[in-house]
Order: sequence, then C-alpha cells, then structure tokens
Amino acid sequence: MATGRRINWLNVSTVVSAAILIGAEVFGAAFAGSWALATLFELGTTGQRILDVAFVLGGLVVMTQFVRFAHRIEPFTSRS
Repeated sequence: MATGRRINWLNVSTVVSAAILIGAEVFGAAFAGSWALATLFELGTTGQRILDVAFVLGGLVVMTQFVRFAHRIEPFTSRS
C-alpha cells in the first residue's frame, strides 16, 4: 500500500522566505562588489560586466547550496 505524502507549507514558506532574504543580500553584494572592484582597478564598463557575471554565478552557487541544505533541515513533504 502506497503511503501518501503531503506538502508541508510551513517549511516551504520558511525556506522560500529565507532564500529571498539571503538572495537579496548575496546578489546585492555581488553587484556592489563588481562595481567597487571595477572602479578600484579602473576596469571600465566591460570589466565591470565580466565581474558582474562572475559574482552572480558565484551567488547562484551559494543560493543553490543554501536551498539544498535548508531542504534537508526543513523537509518540504511529510507522511500523511
């Protein structure tokens, strides 16, 4: 007999809310950091855009890891 699974909306909303908050900080820091480094080293607009891409990709890795680890702690489903 198959066991039913139900979505635990409290855990889902907790993880999504935390991801939004942390994502705003991570991507804000990525763009601010690329702007600051490009200005400091006089890299110009092209250099800044290259740093934007690199830092945003790093931010995506951080956010992916955060959601994966948060999912382990706050499971999205429970047995009914």
